[in-house]
Amino acid sequence: MNNQPLVTVGLPVYNGENYLEDAIKATLAQTFTNFELVISDNASTDNTQAICEAYAAQDARIRYHRSEENKGATWNFNRVVELASGKYFRWAAHDDVIAPTFLEKCVAVLENDPSVSVCYSKVQFIDEHGALSDTYDVKLDTDLPDPRRRFRQLLMEWHLCFEIFGLMRTEQLRQTPLMGDYSHGDGVLLERMAFMGWFYEIPEILFFSRRHSEQSMNVYGVFSGGENDYHRYAEWFNPSMKGAIILPTWRMLKEHFLVIRSSGLRFREQVLCLLHLDRWIIRRRKPLFYDLVLAVKQLAQRPFSSPTKSSVS
Repeated sequence: MNNQPLVTVGLPVYNGENYLEDAIKATLAQTFTNFELVISDNASTDNTQAICEAYAAQDARIRYHRSEENKGATWNFNRVVELASGKYFRWAAHDDVIAPTFLEKCVAVLENDPSVSVCYSKVQFIDEHGALSDTYDVKLDTDLPDPRRRFRQLLMEWHLCFEIFGLMRTEQLRQTPLMGDYSHGDGVLLERMAFMGWFYEIPEILFFSRRHSEQSMNVYGVFSGGENDYHRYAEWFNPSMKGAIILPTWRMLKEHFLVIRSSGLRFREQVLCLLHLDRWIIRRRKPLFYDLVLAVKQLAQRPFSSPTKSSVS
């Protein structure tokens, strides 16, 4: 008898005691039951471990793993993919919830159409108490047959990357570098997935994204007004970057370029995608310039040390 689950839900978490139980309960309440829930605890210091262990003791579909060191959000997101055994994979955030039919409807789409790489649903925001708030009305044309146009939509149009919490094909996902340890790593990964197939949006609100003061999108700018603080975002993705001289917008530019080069498109089609990237550069010229200015300031603030005999010999 084959006991391998068809779906893996990967839940990376760090100090998530505030909303974690809601996320776990929403997953366990799915009408589609052939799944495993893999939780990776990134050295939480609150009650996260106790919550996870209690639920794992009640339901054999839950696999709980804990790191004794906080290795950053990127490591934790990718860890649950490494641990996955299902044909399909979905990332889950500890502060979001899904409707009971989310997995059932997404699995049906991927099973029936091999050309779909990501299946997700319409999104509604909820507040700290779970009360319904605004509907997220952004709909990208990532269901177009032309992969260049799908890439352009993800590159140029404003969106919050909620598709990253859709259902994907694990095999395709593992053909990518997964989540990058840089700002907008989720958006770059979606671009890679868009070259593998088209995205399908279920026209129902089955995903509920929680807005609260401690979420990364609030702490680093999206919901607090103004531009994202991509420097602090980079430190959140990878703690080893703290205090380092980084050029987050330039890194994004590099990754967008690498996505095009690894797309498998013919040379002429890659050139057309590079034209979209040229427009992105023009639009992002101020953040690109700011990165350079900040890097110069950081260098100027570093103490100057005179070379010793050993260092110049």
